Amino acid sequence: MPLFLTQLKFELLKMFARKRTYIGFAAFLLMECVILMICNLRGPQMALRRLIEQNGYGADEYFSGFTLALMIVHWTSTLLGSLYLALIAGDLMAKEVEDGTMRMLLCRPISRLRVTTLKYLSSIVYTFVLIAFIGLTAMLAGLAYRAPGGLFVYFPEDHVFALIAPERALRMYLLGMPLLALSMVSISSIGFLFSCCNMKPAAASIVTLSVIFVDFIFHGIPYFESLKVFFINTHLTAWVQLYQAHPPIWKMAEDYCYLLGLDFTCLIVGSAIFLQRDLK
Repeated sequence: MPLFLTQLKFELLKMFARKRTYIGFAAFLLMECVILMICNLRGPQMALRRLIEQNGYGADEYFSGFTLALMIVHWTSTLLGSLYLALIAGDLMAKEVEDGTMRMLLCRPISRLRVTTLKYLSSIVYTFVLIAFIGLTAMLAGLAYRAPGGLFVYFPEDHVFALIAPERALRMYLLGMPLLALSMVSISSIGFLFSCCNMKPAAASIVTLSVIFVDFIFHGIPYFESLKVFFINTHLTAWVQLYQAHPPIWKMAEDYCYLLGLDFTCLIVGSAIFLQRDLK
């Protein structure tokens, strides 16, 4: 186990030594600044105030930094998060094979299964680090723009509407971030699967994004309502259900069981493909 952890540490060092690893961090910072600038305009600001007041609540109390932070996270995490997680996950195996470093690595007394496991775990760590960064910077940006207060949650596409008291707002906001990260691990898992195949890193990332975006398109078609349980995006948004007045715990558990099953399948299938590959 100490050797395994040491190897995982070096995998993480390799990952975070690459410049492209930080593209997602910079992009999210830029997006947060743009969203705050737009929210500073009179039109969007009045629209949000009107929405809160129409439901019988005070805009000054619930139009808070926490409300803005959660909106930023919700608006940006699914599409932008998919893009940068696919970029990193698509590089995991394919980039080292392309550069020739994978052959050098396998010359040492280490099994291919251990290599795939280490690479997969490093992608999970990256996913949690990226989501933690998004959640923290969004909260700091929101609090810099608005004072702390209640948490107003309104995501009609996910059928979520809730108002959370100021004393619970910070705790509930922070509780949602690990669940969001756990959801986004599925994007990294799909990227890892294609990275294990015989294709270039860019192709692995593009195929991963294609799968997610095609799934997103089909998920949004109303005529496929009866089939939504089979779409990945149906389960990726399970984390927002935490903010319901009465969170559907069993439904959320079912969604995460689906996602964890997908993650495990991608790991097994990806490892099996890599074990059979000829890297000469």
